[in-house]
Amino acid sequence: MLLGGLRYLIPVIQAAHDQGYYVITCDYLPDNIAHRYSDEYCNVSIIDKESVLAVAKVKEIDGIMSFAVDPGVVTAAYVQEKLGLPQAGPYESVCILQNKDRFRSFLGAHGFNVPKASGYSEYSHAKEDLGSFKFPVIVKPTDSAGSKGVSRVDSEDGFRQAFEYAKSHSISGRVIVEEFIEKQGCSSDSDCFSVDGKLMFVSFSAQRFDENAPNPYTPSAYNWPSTFSPEQETELTSELQRLLTLLDMKTSIYNVETRIGTDGKAYIMEVSPRGGGNRLAEMVRYATGVDLITAAVKAAVGDCVEGVEQKPYDGHWAEIILHSKADGTFDRLEIPDDMKPFVVEKDLWVNTGDRVYGFSGANNAVGTLVLKLQSMEQLMNMVNIINCLSVII
Repeated sequence: MLLGGLRYLIPVIQAAHDQGYYVITCDYLPDNIAHRYSDEYCNVSIIDKESVLAVAKVKEIDGIMSFAVDPGVVTAAYVQEKLGLPQAGPYESVCILQNKDRFRSFLGAHGFNVPKASGYSEYSHAKEDLGSFKFPVIVKPTDSAGSKGVSRVDSEDGFRQAFEYAKSHSISGRVIVEEFIEKQGCSSDSDCFSVDGKLMFVSFSAQRFDENAPNPYTPSAYNWPSTFSPEQETELTSELQRLLTLLDMKTSIYNVETRIGTDGKAYIMEVSPRGGGNRLAEMVRYATGVDLITAAVKAAVGDCVEGVEQKPYDGHWAEIILHSKADGTFDRLEIPDDMKPFVVEKDLWVNTGDRVYGFSGANNAVGTLVLKLQSMEQLMNMVNIINCLSVII
């Protein structure tokens, strides 16, 4: 059983079918694209744990997971625990990872580098504590993904608006305020994999942003390898392993966000036991040949996971998240001539005349471009012309 119906589930469904699995997709939106590819669809909210559990019992499922769909991760863990199905990790551990407030507290309690942070349900309580924070701060929902509801606040003037904006995107109505970690180089957002609690594959990317988008904190491009040094990647890998061991995690894919601060410290920002959005596991497969998607579906039903091992990148890779800077009607995509020779795949999700929206969250993307380059110099040149790529409305 797969929770959600976004297009990022399509390669997961295909991998499951390749293994001979029968796939049931669930959410409350029957028109979502992934349901066209599954064997069966069930109309049930993926955040309603008891309803999903009831359906899972009736369908007698062998495994359940939420891939690239953050709201379903806790529900999947709940059903796994209740039905004795293969688990990414204990339900309580998954709850810690999925709640930004609890996750920051856990990191701090166990000696990880962590920004000062606190969670709130009411603006008045957050306002009372604001004096204890050093600006700038990041204000975001404790339980949302895709950069929805996230704002940077540089003074008290914009704090209330940012708080209410974050709360409007929170399932639980809870908001986290945390001091902003200025980064060295680029932050990383990529996928990793553990088998029986041991990290078998780790990847780091360079996460890039469009400063002119409505939400400049929504990733607009990625490249592999990262801007981290080998020593920094080694430290982050060690800390990720320590975290998974403390939480007694098992066999799972993880979407992991990390950064190196200007203070020289390595920070684990997010770890979610699911595949990342923005086709990150597909990019890892392009770059290394390691198929984390097939491994994830096998793990979900308890089959033996094979072929997950650390491998070098085959060249330099980039993914561009196609988006519009404003609401409008899609006309065309213009790719600079200098970029065209490096395009491995163009995946455009809209047609001329379709309505598109300004890039305020990952859900407003209109497609992706996959690029392969042969050197870091080529890669950096490509990064410099990415802003010349235009979605015309």
